[in-house]
Amino acid sequence: MTLSFDHLVHFVDEPKEVIKPLQNQGIYAVEGGVHEGRGTYNALSYFDLSYIEYLGTYDRELVAGAKHLHHSLIETVVNNKFKEGFVRFAARTTDIEGIAERLKEQGLSVNGPVPMNRKRPDGSIISWQLLYAGEGNDSLQLPFIIQWDDNDDARRQEQIEKGVIGNQPEKLEFAGVTFAVIDAEKTAEKWSRYLGLEVAEAYVDPELNAIVQVLTLAGGDLYFASPIGDGVVAKVLAEQGEFPFQVNFSGAKEPGTIGLFNGRYHFEK
Repeated sequence: MTLSFDHLVHFVDEPKEVIKPLQNQGIYAVEGGVHEGRGTYNALSYFDLSYIEYLGTYDRELVAGAKHLHHSLIETVVNNKFKEGFVRFAARTTDIEGIAERLKEQGLSVNGPVPMNRKRPDGSIISWQLLYAGEGNDSLQLPFIIQWDDNDDARRQEQIEKGVIGNQPEKLEFAGVTFAVIDAEKTAEKWSRYLGLEVAEAYVDPELNAIVQVLTLAGGDLYFASPIGDGVVAKVLAEQGEFPFQVNFSGAKEPGTIGLFNGRYHFEK
C-alpha cells in the first residue's frame, strides 16, 4: 500500500478571511470553492501537491443537522463543536478499494469510498473519493483516505496553470504535522501497522518539552509528541485530548513559531 500526504484540514470561522493574514506571514493561499449541498467551503494553501485546507461553513445548521458517516472529517468537526484549529489530515492513494480491504482485514470500522466534488470559483468541478476508518475507541482519529479522479501529474499541471501551485516563497516547503498524543511510541507503532509507514528514530523536542516519534510519509511526515513535563503538548492534551496541533515547514527565511487561527505554525530554515 502506497500513501502520500495530501492535505491537513484547519477548521476556521471564515475561510475567505484567512488569505490576507496568511500572506502577511509569507504563506500564499487562494479561495478554494464550495461543497454544494453540504454546507462547507474552503480556502487552500498548496506546497506542491501537499496542502492546507482552511475549511469553514456557509450553513452551520445544515452541517450540524446532517447525518455524517462514522469516522468522517465532518463528524470530527461537529464533535469538536466547530472550534477553530487543526482537525484531521488526508492521505492520498491510487488504490482506495485496496486500502479499504486492508483496513477491514485489520479489524477497523470502514466507511466508503464516497464520491465527492467541489465547485471552484471559476465554475469548474473537481471530484474525488473519500474513505473513513477507525477503531471504536479512537482518541486520535486516523487519517481519512482520498483518491482524486485525476492523476498527480495532471493535478499538478492544472494547479500550476491556475496559479495555485508555485507561489509560495522560493524555498518554503511543507514538512509535516505534529500530533499531541499520550504515548508517542505506541501511537506511531499502531499507525505504522495500519498504514504501512516506516517508523523513524525518536528524539526529544525541548521547545515542546516532549518526546517525538516520527512516521515518514511522502509529502509530509507525521510527528507524534508525548509530554515529558509541562509545556505545549501537555496543554493541548489537557484542553483538547489527542489532536494535531502544529504544522511544520522547512526552508523558511527565519526560524520561529507563530499562532494562526488556533493552530501553531512552526518554521525552520
